[in-house]
Amino acid sequence: MNSTAYYFQEQAARISFDPEHRRRIDFNIGKYDQAVLRGKQHYRDLELAKCRAANLKSKTINKLDTYLAEFERNFTSRGGKVIWAQSERDAQKEILQIIKKAKATVIVKQKSMVTEELGLNQLLEKNRREVFETDLGEYIVQLAGEKPYHIVTPAMHKSREDVSALFHEKFGIAEHAPPEEIAAFVREKLRKEFIRADVGITGANFLIADCGAVALTENEGNGILTMAFPRIHIAVAGIEKVIPSLEDLDLFLPLLATFGTGQRLTAYNNVLFGPGKPDEQSGPEQMYVVLLDNHRTEVLNYKEQRKALSCIRCGACLNGCPIYRNIGGYTYGTVYSGPIGSVISPHFKGFKDYNHLSFASSLCGKCSEECPVKIPLHELLLYNRREAVMRKYPAFMWKKAIQGWNFVMLHRWTLDRPGASLKNRAIKMVAKKPWGPRRTLPKIAQKSFKERWMEQQSINRNA
Repeated sequence: MNSTAYYFQEQAARISFDPEHRRRIDFNIGKYDQAVLRGKQHYRDLELAKCRAANLKSKTINKLDTYLAEFERNFTSRGGKVIWAQSERDAQKEILQIIKKAKATVIVKQKSMVTEELGLNQLLEKNRREVFETDLGEYIVQLAGEKPYHIVTPAMHKSREDVSALFHEKFGIAEHAPPEEIAAFVREKLRKEFIRADVGITGANFLIADCGAVALTENEGNGILTMAFPRIHIAVAGIEKVIPSLEDLDLFLPLLATFGTGQRLTAYNNVLFGPGKPDEQSGPEQMYVVLLDNHRTEVLNYKEQRKALSCIRCGACLNGCPIYRNIGGYTYGTVYSGPIGSVISPHFKGFKDYNHLSFASSLCGKCSEECPVKIPLHELLLYNRREAVMRKYPAFMWKKAIQGWNFVMLHRWTLDRPGASLKNRAIKMVAKKPWGPRRTLPKIAQKSFKERWMEQQSINRNA
């Protein structure tokens, strides 16, 4: 077993039996579930909206090169600059070069999973830059020296008491300060950093091809401050974020808000067409869009798995997944967790080391049911499993176990001949360790269903 798979199993065993973790996640996701249920009621025909979004994303992904070229052409025509980054290292190098050239020492960042993918905070801190996350949840995990726990809610795993204790330790705030006091403190502190900052870095919810614009949606207002105050704005986006037209936001923004937080629409929605013009009061002097590939085009080579690139990062599949709710976000050991992470992470991080994530699913289909762009996630996990088997990555003992199971299922006599006690001894010998110490091994009944059926038939004939 490789080290990443071993880490996953160890963490999963520990976290899934942590009652306090279970309580926090159930509470927070429970609030989400209620909000999303209310949010869905705003749609007259939700299924139709999901089908339209799925078809539009599929069309875009299948013509990705065309739409990306159109985006670049229109964005650069307004003074913006597009940087194509083939790999994580390429993106890091280009971003660092912009910052060094500008002699920037303070950077503010909006919440962005793709910058987590690049390990941007660690890179900039290593190069002696001050970096401030401006989303409250991201700022909390940054202070704690942690990574985002969830695609939408970075600090979902922390209780109110955890947060107040953290701010008491870092800033001397009252030990049991209420959330409102902490939020007010963070707002005041970050306002100073917005003014000091030389560079603002954001993600991009959507890249709009027909007008060469970047769409950002948020609830706290930190995103617009991140791009309005600093003289340089860098937007980092995966190449799959492109959509054909500005009019398509009419479909995607409400879906993202509904399935992300249960709102009709998030509080702040901004469309950026490039750097600020001379007659505009705010806006950056320079604006860059870094288009990140980082193995995304490799996913396009797979007829089925390419559907995962339609993801709009709403987090709905994580909240619906019974596995995520039990083992938590950190157990996956990747930036993208939950069902969507289990599909794309093996392709992004390496199939050999991360194929085990695609096996960490009950295949209940809840993730596919919840997805607003109708990605068949539970089916894609099966395609990933098949790919892992074809590449001969599963462990030797696992392959032997499956071969044994296959033999038993194809030869009925292996089930009929041994008695129940012998079967139970065999199960205990073979399955006790992988079954785990916290679960009771199932026992074979003294009589099989076939034996009971035959007896019942005999009684019926003699009656």
